[in-house]
Amino acid sequence: MSTSQSLQFTPVWPHGEIHEIFKDVFFVTGTNKIHHEGDEIQTSRNMVIIRNGSQLTLINTVRLDNEGLRKLDLLGRVTHIVRIGAFHGRDDAFYRNQYPTSLLWTLKGMTYETGLKSDRDLIPDGAMPFPGCSLFVFETSKLPEGILHIGREGGILISCDSIQNITSTDDFYSPETARSFHSQGLVKPANITPIWLEATHTNVTDFYKLLKTMTFSHLLTAHGKPLKNTALEKIAETVKRVFP
Repeated sequence: MSTSQSLQFTPVWPHGEIHEIFKDVFFVTGTNKIHHEGDEIQTSRNMVIIRNGSQLTLINTVRLDNEGLRKLDLLGRVTHIVRIGAFHGRDDAFYRNQYPTSLLWTLKGMTYETGLKSDRDLIPDGAMPFPGCSLFVFETSKLPEGILHIGREGGILISCDSIQNITSTDDFYSPETARSFHSQGLVKPANITPIWLEATHTNVTDFYKLLKTMTFSHLLTAHGKPLKNTALEKIAETVKRVFP
């Protein structure tokens, strides 16, 4: 890849260690920086790594530094890269370049400013990057957004921006953004934020369908800490609160 193309990659920003949350399910938190309406916003974001034998699937990618990549490679071989959120995917191109034999999976309608092309479409009841995985798509959202379901440990949901679990602002937040998130009421468990709803115009019917059709106990989201054991109850409470 040429130098001009490599400049399209997001820089390496501070991140934490890779942790095994469940057997063969790993989680790593890093930094996210965006410009929004003239403001500099710095939060944290998470990548989920699923191991299937020697194959690794990266979901909600976060670019790791060289030491982080070394530890990632010790887990297995990156075979699949998965994008399920309209507003994420900035590091997909880096991983697609780093692991050129990997396959990039995206929801239909997702595009990249860099021109990066998907290798596989994520479709409900279609092929999935690893066994025991299924897809829920927000049908009323104006932008492509989905949730993955893993059929183990009582059911694990992997979300992007649709459901967040920010119960505290961690060290990857800037002080200004941390204060703003608290003042806006964005620090809540299993939260559906007004920012995401305003951007996607998603209807409550999608969340009712999610609760009715998916059996799960845990939530791993792109923003916030892992929510273990009580995810179903917490999300149901949030739906009642957000859509009274």
